[in-house]
Amino acid sequence: MTAEIRPGPLGTPSPDYPRRREHDPLGTAAMPSGDHVPVAVRYEDVRVLLASPASSRNLRLPGLPRFVAGLGIDDDPDALVNQDPPEHTRYRRIMQGAFTPRQVERWRPRIVEIADQLIDELDDEFDLVSAFAVQIPCRVICELLGVPTERYEQFLAWTDMFLTTSTADEMVRYRGYTDFMAYCAELVADHRARPGHDLIDLLVAARDEDDRLTEGELVNTVFSLITAGHETTASMIAKGVLRLLLHPKAWAELTGNPELAPTAIEEVLRYDGPPASAFMRRITDDLDLPSGCPVTKGTVVLPDLLAANHDPQAFPDPGEFDIHRFAGHTPNPHVAFGYGPHRCLAAALARVELTEAIRALATRLPGLRLAGPPEEIPWTNGLVHRPGRLLVRRA
Repeated sequence: MTAEIRPGPLGTPSPDYPRRREHDPLGTAAMPSGDHVPVAVRYEDVRVLLASPASSRNLRLPGLPRFVAGLGIDDDPDALVNQDPPEHTRYRRIMQGAFTPRQVERWRPRIVEIADQLIDELDDEFDLVSAFAVQIPCRVICELLGVPTERYEQFLAWTDMFLTTSTADEMVRYRGYTDFMAYCAELVADHRARPGHDLIDLLVAARDEDDRLTEGELVNTVFSLITAGHETTASMIAKGVLRLLLHPKAWAELTGNPELAPTAIEEVLRYDGPPASAFMRRITDDLDLPSGCPVTKGTVVLPDLLAANHDPQAFPDPGEFDIHRFAGHTPNPHVAFGYGPHRCLAAALARVELTEAIRALATRLPGLRLAGPPEEIPWTNGLVHRPGRLLVRRA
């Protein structure tokens, strides 16, 4: 059976997951491009596909299926996420020192300040997406990279253009991508000419013995930090707050004890998950998955991270939103940040931003509630599926 995998109501997982998991664990589905590829929906299958040496991110060969029509995430050979070992191993080894949990902890106090400042500026009724969720990661990444915050609106426009999946907007996406990359190249050049202590300076100086990032790798890293670090984190803040407000007992418990935030956001990540499922894999050698499904050499397959995080074999009662689910779990077993060599390099930063955003709201606005029926919340339809607007009231 071939079909699209559509989200359920209010951003819940696709209602087709249970059928697929039980009867069609590698069934084909339509991508936004119109191409059809097998989609892995079982937890163990997804982990094997993400970790196997036979699972390649080089999708630039002629004739391969695409996630989106026209220019997309998969096309840039300099992108870390599109490389395989040994190139990927080298690239990641050079960069990883800038994103260690210890390095990220240095930024936590400023992230807390930004969240508090934003809350101080909120009206009694406001759109949590535009006034808070997108503001935190944008302000954080602008400060970390040494980017003028007045470029915020331009970043939003570029990111929106590049993350669209509409075939009618291929040229818009291409223009947004090229303009954005040109600006990132200017940023790198400026930091080379006038070194400081921003994250770009750390990346320019990063090395593994005598090996440094190439110019293309540097530019692409800055691009990826702004797009993925901005939109993905914003979507998780918006979806996380919505999920908590839709579960009043969980929200009441969190407001009564905001120190539960780190554990609560792990369940937010599992339940609503970042959109990393856009990263398809090309299988370079015949592979047998734990489900018994064979994947032949040359097949392009999509490991569905959200489906894996809702597999009852891995997470009992996966449809239940339980903010205590991961108490005492280190490392956490969900795959919201991926798994294996391509696990999200900036996961520690995303966790801190999400934790402090949720903690600030629970501490400062314990009476927060939806300002209208949840069924009327509009949702975006691009690579990132999140509320387009989320009207809430302070009390």
